[in-house]
Amino acid sequence: MNFTLTSAAEKFIRRMLRFNGTAGSGFRLAVTAGGCSGLAAQFDVEGGPRAGDAVTEHNGIRFFLPAESRLLLDGVTIDFAETPTQSGFVFHDPKAANCGCKSTDVPPTAAPEHATVH
Repeated sequence: MNFTLTSAAEKFIRRMLRFNGTAGSGFRLAVTAGGCSGLAAQFDVEGGPRAGDAVTEHNGIRFFLPAESRLLLDGVTIDFAETPTQSGFVFHDPKAANCGCKSTDVPPTAAPEHATVH
């Protein structure tokens, strides 16, 4: 499992953990195929992993990842973007084809910093 996390995504996740978590909490990221980027996600702060979740850590952040998420996130860069009309995770998957629609396009952030999670 190898994905990249931008500094904007890391900042958002840390904020979620700070306000919604307790000692030992982690960030559960459940990714499914779909959406314009090729991926759609549900996420939450949880006290521990669910059955079947893999636990990985990056810069002190615990991630709880279901099996399908581990497969789909391989090689993906996870960013977080905020615009006047929407905010959320943006997945940059070099394996996905662009859908061409403009309804969910989020402008890329300027030169995001990246950290790779293995």
